Amino acid sequence: MIVLKFTKQNDKNYKRRLAMDYKKLAQKIVTNVGDVDNIQTLSHCMTRLRFQLKDASKANKEALENLEGVIGVVYAGGQYMVILGQHLLQTYDVIMNDFNITSGGSIDENLDGDLTPKEPWTWKNAGSKIIGFVSSSVTPMIPGLIAGGMLKVVLLLIVTFIDSNFAISSSYLLLSAIADAPFYFMPIFVAYGAANKLGATPIYAMASAAALLHGNFTGLVTAGAPITLFGISVSLLSYGTSLLPALLIAILAYYVEKFLNKIIPNIFKAIFVGMGTIFVAGSLGFIILGPLGNMFGQGIASLFMFLEGTVGPIAVGLLAAALPWMVMAGMHTALAPFMTQLLTNPGYDAMIRPAFLLHNMAEGGAVIGVTARTKDKAKRGELLSIAIGCIVAGVTEPAIYGVNLKYKKPMYGVMAGGFVGGIVAGILGAKAYEMGYSNILALPIFGKTVLAAVAGIIVTIVVAAVVTYLLGIDTSKEDAKLTVTEPVRQVVPDDAILAIANGELVPLEKVNDEVFAQKLMGDGIAFKPTSDFITAPANGELTTVFPTGHAFGVTRPDGVELLVHIGINTVELNGEGFDVLARAGDSIRAGQPIVRIDRDRINQKGYDTTTMLIITNANGKTIELPQMGDVKQGQRLDKEEN
Repeated sequence: MIVLKFTKQNDKNYKRRLAMDYKKLAQKIVTNVGDVDNIQTLSHCMTRLRFQLKDASKANKEALENLEGVIGVVYAGGQYMVILGQHLLQTYDVIMNDFNITSGGSIDENLDGDLTPKEPWTWKNAGSKIIGFVSSSVTPMIPGLIAGGMLKVVLLLIVTFIDSNFAISSSYLLLSAIADAPFYFMPIFVAYGAANKLGATPIYAMASAAALLHGNFTGLVTAGAPITLFGISVSLLSYGTSLLPALLIAILAYYVEKFLNKIIPNIFKAIFVGMGTIFVAGSLGFIILGPLGNMFGQGIASLFMFLEGTVGPIAVGLLAAALPWMVMAGMHTALAPFMTQLLTNPGYDAMIRPAFLLHNMAEGGAVIGVTARTKDKAKRGELLSIAIGCIVAGVTEPAIYGVNLKYKKPMYGVMAGGFVGGIVAGILGAKAYEMGYSNILALPIFGKTVLAAVAGIIVTIVVAAVVTYLLGIDTSKEDAKLTVTEPVRQVVPDDAILAIANGELVPLEKVNDEVFAQKLMGDGIAFKPTSDFITAPANGELTTVFPTGHAFGVTRPDGVELLVHIGINTVELNGEGFDVLARAGDSIRAGQPIVRIDRDRINQKGYDTTTMLIITNANGKTIELPQMGDVKQGQRLDKEEN
């Protein structure tokens, strides 16, 4: 057994460290890794700063380890890692703000990304890599597009049903400007996401893309007279709400910046690197990249319009039927760039957003079918609330993993409902004209085709429910084990710590990761998982979830903080083989599925799936955990005394 004890003196030290000077800590860390000139890139994960150094021998490991706030230092995989734990984000932010250091990845979208690509480009993986890059570049701006789209819907409802004169008021014009801003300035936001993904300086790509929207250029376009740059003809195109031109500009800016950093002496970099980057990327944006991106965008739009005019209804149905499996595999995110492109040209989405909406309705409809089949009255109320969550709020994870996949046969109902409803919506001409959520509250985004969307929704829910009811549900214990563990359905004490997976317990000292083996993050236990769902170890708040799925943090109601880290170096998979089933900030129950892993895929990639459960803050409590033996998911592990 392991025993964790936080004394009053430790608690005082903990509180004192919270008030530390992050500027001083950041300065000392940068100095002791060889200063700014020795740093190629800096990224971070949940617990450590990850430096890519030009010369690792220049780093002073002993000095770093002696800094207050630094838990340890590890050099592995070409990365010089400074472990900070709770001080990580504050220190990282100070370093990036105070020093001219290239970021190794997006803080919001790839918190723990690898600093160097592990898999080289080949003809076989080129397509998936391109789609992955575009998707990662677009994803950060999606919440903004949804926010703007929903605000435009609200303004439309006010003008249509409350006061038509509101449309000529200054308030309406100003609010419309706010709603339109995420769309009109899309090139700038895309450039930011792409630059972060590439590890470039975002402002260079953003400035180069913003030139396409500058009043000087838009004025020339409006005038319509031929224009040139260096004697080369410039196409008179409008780039507001465009996507692909900004992507191409960001890529070019990245390589130009990289090239200039190599050839320009350090003393002149601050002057010439930025200037040269925006000059080259901005100029070629007007001459080549803007028109080229516009041409690609028109090609994509033409393809979807061709599908819409030929097999459109069937395509919508097939996509809606495939989405439950795409969501579980994480493949649905690759469709986000096409959604934004369609809203730009031709100005509506007749395929992807309708399919997303109908998939959510199908999940809810299938749960309704399960509800009708269930004899347990108490369980019917819970199932009905899950169905309503799918239909009204568009929250499908509880339905997918807690009901439909659990009982297996309802998945056929989901596919049937999505397919038939998609065909109906497609035949009637359902089209989304704004970005919005995939639930019934967002129906106004379908504009004049809203009745077509409503018809598709009704058909989808009815077909999914009927097919599920007729097929019945598989209630075998073996199927139940695959998804929802017993603690999700039973009350678990708030002071309990449960096994997060089926498998064998392994002492941390035997884990093949120096940070965990040396217990630098805290004491705990490791699992050799034999199940595919990693569940919450305790009741509380899901304080952190990495988009890559490899780690999450839980805080119990009594303040005890737990960290679950799935696999060794699995951050390098960038989410491949991981499905995140919950969101940061959610209130969770012990035993609730948080991440679904594809163990076979992870193992095939050569990664160890050993999963660590770390008590990062015992909050003054003594906690005992077993060190060996086989455990079942949801089994209580701890013995605790206050």
